[in-house]
Amino acid sequence: MTTPDARAEAEFLDLPGMLAEAARANPASTALIDTRAGAERRLSFAEFDAAIARVAATLQREGLGAGATVAVIAAACAEYLIVFFGALRARLAVAPLAPSSTPAQLADMLADCEAHFVFVDADAATALRTVPLPAGTRVVLLHGTPGEPALAFESWLAAPGTLPAPVRIEPAWPFNIIYSSGTTGTPKGIVQSHAMRWAHIRRGSATGYGPGSVTLTATPLYSNTTLVSVIPSLAWGGAVVLMAKFDALAYLQLAERHRATHTMLVPVQYQRLMAHPRFGDFDLRSFVAKFCTSAPFHAELKAEVLRRWPGGLTEYYGMTEGGGTCILACHEHPTKLHTVGPPAEGHDIRLIDEDACELPPEAVRRGASGEVVGRSPGMMSGYHRQPGRTAEAEWFDAEGRRYIRTGDVGHFDADGFLVLTDRRKDMVISGGFNIYPSDLEAVLRRHPAVADVAVFGVPSEQWGETPVAAVVLREAAEAGIAQVLQEWANAQVGKTQRISALRVVAELPRSAIGKVLRRELREQWLRRSGGH
Repeated sequence: MTTPDARAEAEFLDLPGMLAEAARANPASTALIDTRAGAERRLSFAEFDAAIARVAATLQREGLGAGATVAVIAAACAEYLIVFFGALRARLAVAPLAPSSTPAQLADMLADCEAHFVFVDADAATALRTVPLPAGTRVVLLHGTPGEPALAFESWLAAPGTLPAPVRIEPAWPFNIIYSSGTTGTPKGIVQSHAMRWAHIRRGSATGYGPGSVTLTATPLYSNTTLVSVIPSLAWGGAVVLMAKFDALAYLQLAERHRATHTMLVPVQYQRLMAHPRFGDFDLRSFVAKFCTSAPFHAELKAEVLRRWPGGLTEYYGMTEGGGTCILACHEHPTKLHTVGPPAEGHDIRLIDEDACELPPEAVRRGASGEVVGRSPGMMSGYHRQPGRTAEAEWFDAEGRRYIRTGDVGHFDADGFLVLTDRRKDMVISGGFNIYPSDLEAVLRRHPAVADVAVFGVPSEQWGETPVAAVVLREAAEAGIAQVLQEWANAQVGKTQRISALRVVAELPRSAIGKVLRRELREQWLRRSGGH
């Protein structure tokens, strides 16, 4: 197999083809180490590729091909990736769905992506019993003995050694549909193409992925955060260690035992690892590269990771929708830790004003702030079946070139490093998960006692940030109404979206045009809470 550096010069390589090449070049090399349920199971690249081929052949036997979709709802395990990449080899797209979603959310997402099969673990199978499935959707249980109407994975699969019909994958074909957070209606499905994933793989060639590399994952496989690390690692012939659930001590033990070289973590995980009393007991000298994305990564925490954890530290700033990415190599720029770095090579980042007009270059050089928009080879095709929402996310320059709007406000420093100064569309990022206040507000407004509500984020030692709610009541209420409302709302949203506190207020602060002043609310909340 040629080196990642050489192959990265190709115009386009598809992931299924790269995995097959890795299996031919290094069949005995470890591809996956599955740590589910405390045990460890290894799959070589030859075994992994053969399993992928069986899935692809089975899906073709079912009459599925280009344009069809399957969904996966499960904790991280080997079968998850076997199904994912097997579907890709058969020309299908994959919708990885969050197990923490509510039954209503799962029903909406399965209907939206029109999944022909949904592959589940035991926990997800239980949750799906209350979900009305679209007509024709079949459930396959990845582990254990299924109950009606689910199928057992092994009995569903074609016979060992079965090969699929060869397929030529086109760059524009959909690779996956990743659903944004949402609690009402249908969450937005972000369609990412094979070309977009190739851009991630190509970028990863410069970070040390390849035969001999070991990537330790501790974030869920339905998250783009995880996939931008797992996909390049396997594509270039490296091994991946899968954690079904993050635990700081278990992570450190796995990192030392498997001599991990790469990892992708969200800021709250770095925080918990740095705070663990036994962090210094483990030999982490094998690490080459550590990555972070998905949430604000404070400069102080970056500095501590650099000081105490061997290997490089790189922060990625961008969106699942794609567009422009900024990359901060913290180990190379220790005086820039308050920034998210300069635009990545081949990425075009612009700033626009409130009227969606591009800021003049002179103003940008002087440090003027604006909304961040970006363009790159890695951009979503659009939101699945939502052209209106897609149009809202796009911005076009004077030459008609397409950019993705982030909703973040920032400016460039004198060296071209991006400094973020305001939050993306008031989004709350808790434990690496995006939580949209408007979705939670819509839930609370359905309660007859609620006249007005605002949801916003406040700092959390456990999650980095957590959503809280300020509620105006329609009329005076009995004692304990705040707790009643909080419990009522949390019963209707996903586990990762729950409101951590709720207070009743006389009124919400608003601007002259009626906009809720969330920053003022946040400051009031923190003053009343003593800064916590």
